[in-house]
Amino acid sequence: MKSTINIFKREFNAYFVSPIAYIVISIFLLIVGWFFFSTFFLEGHVSLTKLFSLLPIMFTFIIPAITMRLFSEELNVGSYELLLTMPVRNIDIILGKFLASLSFVAVMLAPTLLYAISISFIGELDLGPVIGGYLGAIVLGGSFSAIGIMASSLTRDQVIAFIVGMAICFSLTFIIDYVLFFLPDSFVSFFQHLSARFHFENISKGVINSRDFIYFISVSFIALYITNMILEKKK
Repeated sequence: MKSTINIFKREFNAYFVSPIAYIVISIFLLIVGWFFFSTFFLEGHVSLTKLFSLLPIMFTFIIPAITMRLFSEELNVGSYELLLTMPVRNIDIILGKFLASLSFVAVMLAPTLLYAISISFIGELDLGPVIGGYLGAIVLGGSFSAIGIMASSLTRDQVIAFIVGMAICFSLTFIIDYVLFFLPDSFVSFFQHLSARFHFENISKGVINSRDFIYFISVSFIALYITNMILEKKK
């Protein structure tokens, strides 16, 4: 775990060395804040539902952008080969980078807690959906981070890594939902459970069901396992 923690610290600190992290967080807060408060007073009730409904589409673009460099950059400049000469396993590297990405997502979400605090002075805020929404956001961010890391391990080109990661996340979030309209009823239930947005919406309603968490944990595990296979093949 010491190697994992060291890599986590290195990657997490690297996010905030350049202004890119601050720009990404600022753009995220600006967009979700605008769409949330622009319709908040028209809805007539105190809720963060609008905020959580924006997260799947925002994460689809933002998370692949913050993970695209994690392996691509090291593969491109050759520092990954240097890393392998140290007493560290692939799994330590992968987990360290995954935890750094997930922590960045948590930091990005943290200021939105001010939205919940501010609207709680206007009316009574149901804490169940709020807690569920943030739990759902963390596990959704974790699964998308794992997918982004997998995409980054495939190529030395960060742009290609971003496109591949975004395409996979977009497919899990939206394309599966659109395909449901063209499927027979007997297949709808199966493909619906492959949709990340379906499981996220369940959690964000405050309905804590183990199958929704198992879905996100499974997606993260599969993506990180494939990443390990890719890196072993490259080695």
